[in-house]
Amino acid sequence: MKEAKYDVVGIGNAIVDIIARCDEAFLSNHGMEKGFMQLIDASQADVLYEGMGSATEQSGGSVANSCAGIASFGGKCGFIGRVAVDQFGKVFAHDIRAIGVDYDTPASDVGLPTARCLVLVTDDGERTMNTFLGASTELVESDIDAKLIASAQVTYLEGYLFDRPEAKAAFHQAAKLAREAGGKVALSLSDAFCVDRHREDFLALVRGGVDILFANETEITSLYEMNNFDDAAGAVRAEAEIAVLTRSEEGAVIISGNETIQVPAVRVEKVVDATGAGDLYAAGFLYGLTSGKPLEVCGKLGALAASEIISHIGARPEADLKKLASAKGLLE
Repeated sequence: MKEAKYDVVGIGNAIVDIIARCDEAFLSNHGMEKGFMQLIDASQADVLYEGMGSATEQSGGSVANSCAGIASFGGKCGFIGRVAVDQFGKVFAHDIRAIGVDYDTPASDVGLPTARCLVLVTDDGERTMNTFLGASTELVESDIDAKLIASAQVTYLEGYLFDRPEAKAAFHQAAKLAREAGGKVALSLSDAFCVDRHREDFLALVRGGVDILFANETEITSLYEMNNFDDAAGAVRAEAEIAVLTRSEEGAVIISGNETIQVPAVRVEKVVDATGAGDLYAAGFLYGLTSGKPLEVCGKLGALAASEIISHIGARPEADLKKLASAKGLLE
């Protein structure tokens, strides 16, 4: 990896997470399918917000969560994502800067309001997400800070942003700038439904210059339209320098060239909220990779971070991940 000011610069949805507990009757009454994410509009977001109980509000978004995790490990991160000039935009910017991530994307005073994700958590820790993507989807090429990208070891792209042509163009521009500067490009597939909508675009991006691919079992089998995980893992081996494939409680499989590394999950007493588990796995892995750790250690750092995040409400670390990793001997 090259020497750089930033370990990772993430590009993704700038979302405020609004997280509340609920029972399954609440989900049924509002027509939600437990455990899934659905896109909603601004008016739906307002109605649901009014119906939720007491909630925690904090900056979120998949890759933004990963950046928060990297910062907790002691890494240096920057983030690019669009918010509006409104209260939620201020919440997002304050939160992400407060945890040590550099964030300078100008807030927009035209277009949609700031994105928010209303997360309902049931007693089993499963989360059901209702996402208004708002201003975050209006990311364009001019939002991509070339100097910031050039100063990163890894530029990390969020698959959720692939729904608009302008955002896709911004991604391709960022990947091009990263490669020209000698950096690596990482991509999260984000969601199986997202993969289904944009399969050919994702495949083109993976084949055209993604060095590190993050996906869960459902996403990787969807990408290659295969029913068998092993077959999909074989397919990605030929197309990505490193593929990190997470399988919930079964741990993760890391594929690089002819190497296949199995990394077990870190067990927790109780899964309180699964929100952000994949995001924090990526955080640990990328922190390890940019710190020069072997791939197995990168995976263990990812598993450790994921275990911390599922032990409490919310997708941002509550514990100091650097201290946790040091106590486990993973940073020696």
